[in-house]
Amino acid sequence: MQSTRIKTIELLIIFVSIPISFAFDYSPIIKLAIGLFGFSYILFILLKVEKIKFRIQKNINWKKFWPSIFMKFQVIAIITTCFVWFTNKESLFTVVLNKPLMWLAILIFYSFLSVYPQEIIYRTFFFKRYQVLFKNEHVFILINALIFSLAHLLFKNTLVLFLTFLGGILFAITYNKTKSTLLVSIEHSIYGCWLFTVGMGNLLGFPS
Repeated sequence: MQSTRIKTIELLIIFVSIPISFAFDYSPIIKLAIGLFGFSYILFILLKVEKIKFRIQKNINWKKFWPSIFMKFQVIAIITTCFVWFTNKESLFTVVLNKPLMWLAILIFYSFLSVYPQEIIYRTFFFKRYQVLFKNEHVFILINALIFSLAHLLFKNTLVLFLTFLGGILFAITYNKTKSTLLVSIEHSIYGCWLFTVGMGNLLGFPS
């Protein structure tokens, strides 16, 4: 009972209170310090308390993973291309066409220094630490998606919250099936890099 209470309070502080606070205007240095402390705490809990070992699984079913990702990506690519075409045609593929080197550099930076840490926090840590608090698997996945969306509240954009909620559902489902930080990071990178490539990167804080 005490462990459940501690984990619930921990969840509310790390994944609700702090993200909401980031939506308010105060010193970026303080926000950075809070973020670094929070990430350090999460790594400590994962490594020392939950005893997680970051290893590439040997039994990954790549033949099943790639067709699944390709099918979802096709749908995302069609919808987002049409969206940019009709809402802001000038932005369509503008970065990759006009600044290809910057585009490539940001894709690499984003995939390794943004996506992977996010998946450690919102999938590896969240699932390992808090899944025991929820009896219903589907409810837990929805909670995880909502929490992931809440992390993007600082952008103060309803569309961003909607997109990250949908992304959160996809990533939570993938992680729940595979229990692989690597696979869910690959999926996250593909979709995120595509949004930047198609011309929606400005919504998510990508430079353009």
